[in-house]
Amino acid sequence: MADTPGRSLTQDNSLPPVEPPNAAFLVQLFLVPGLIVAIIVCVWLAFHWLAHLGNDPQAYVRTLRRDNEGRWQAALNLANDLRGPGGGALKSDETLARELGRILTDEMTSGRSGEQSQTLRVYLCRALGEFAIPVAAEPLIAGALATSDTQTARAAVEALAVLTSNLLASNLTFDNSKAVTDAVLAASVNDDVQLRSSASFTLGVVGGSGVTERLVELAADPVDDVRYNAALGLARLGRTESLEVFAEMLALPDMPPANQADGAAGPLGQADQAQSKRYKRALVVINALRGVALLVDATHDSPPKNVVDLVNALKQDPVADVRSNAAALKTKIERVESSNVSPTSVQKPAG
Repeated sequence: MADTPGRSLTQDNSLPPVEPPNAAFLVQLFLVPGLIVAIIVCVWLAFHWLAHLGNDPQAYVRTLRRDNEGRWQAALNLANDLRGPGGGALKSDETLARELGRILTDEMTSGRSGEQSQTLRVYLCRALGEFAIPVAAEPLIAGALATSDTQTARAAVEALAVLTSNLLASNLTFDNSKAVTDAVLAASVNDDVQLRSSASFTLGVVGGSGVTERLVELAADPVDDVRYNAALGLARLGRTESLEVFAEMLALPDMPPANQADGAAGPLGQADQAQSKRYKRALVVINALRGVALLVDATHDSPPKNVVDLVNALKQDPVADVRSNAAALKTKIERVESSNVSPTSVQKPAG
């Protein structure tokens, strides 16, 4: 029953007495949220600072010289800045390239093998590969030859391919191109599949003595990715030995989407796996089409009939990018065939 006006409240139904807040309550109310906010602000400021290191190239060097676990983030940011629209000035900074090379060399000889050190070496290689000056090659050659550390060697080999492309675009060459070629050739005989695959790709970019012979050998490698990269390398060099592998790549069948009703265990995982295989197959086929296009441009000749038939069939492929690349290649082949036809002699009318 509700209290009537004028009725006094008893101790049982009165509000609890008001007490002054104790220290524990104040800590929970003010100090803990304040600490959380301070941590968030510090983390944001740290990433903001790392993201703006590109304004001062030597700031990268100072950060990378410090012995802390966050150095790899600075190396990653530097690689991204070099690759970005504002990286033109950084790419030609010899002082920065030499300093990064020294840091990479020091890290490789330090004996450190933890994940942070490994990640740092990989990103340093990527950063050096983004330069457009020959001095960036020397530490990458050393990294490619350090095949006991296959992750760093692979990053160095891939970086040499990017560096070579950058130098060619700037009409520059390596100070010692033979050393570059020899380092990549040495990596191409390694037992590590990923390193051998990366070396197969890079050999076609750097070229040099002994490269063609080695690529022909790699085109018969039992590992698919090694063969495919070797074929692309041969195509860049205008070598028709790549055509057999290209035919293999072009003939890869499309993977139908996974049936969600099939298999009681993990249908979503099956669908993801099928999608990944479809993407890989499309990538391989598109690379083969582009490789054949390189050969057509280099040889000014039409590929063999079996390859042309495979290209024609791919014009009906379910993947749009495959169809468009196949149609473009077929047009290129037709132009070459028409230009190679000898004009018929015009006969004069009788009489």
